[in-house]
Amino acid sequence: MVDMGFVIPWIQKAENDISSAQYLAENMRPVPSEVICFHCQQAAEKYLKAFIVYNDQEPPKTHDLTELVKLCSNYNADFSTLLQKCEYLIPFAIRTRYPSASDPNDEETKRSLVYARDIINFIKEKMPLC
Repeated sequence: MVDMGFVIPWIQKAENDISSAQYLAENMRPVPSEVICFHCQQAAEKYLKAFIVYNDQEPPKTHDLTELVKLCSNYNADFSTLLQKCEYLIPFAIRTRYPSASDPNDEETKRSLVYARDIINFIKEKMPLC
């Protein structure tokens, strides 16, 4: 049986990230696209790690979503369908944190929100106790 006491904190942190991203997209002007995209990447990362914990494993200390998807695929092969969306979000873990980087445009920001939600909803379906 899964000890949800270890899974739920990952989910709560991820939900804070995606909720923050959504709130900023809807309410802040000018839209802080770099912050939104960063939070989308973080939400996807934390949900992937929650699934790893859900499967009674310690998640690796990495921001590489493709590595996390591959680990999740060990428990459910369907996770490979997330690779393209995860690859899209990976750069936002670093790119958006420093002023020398170019900020994401409106299309990238919208796509980040959609992809993060898609990843989250997919993982929620795979963790029925959550």
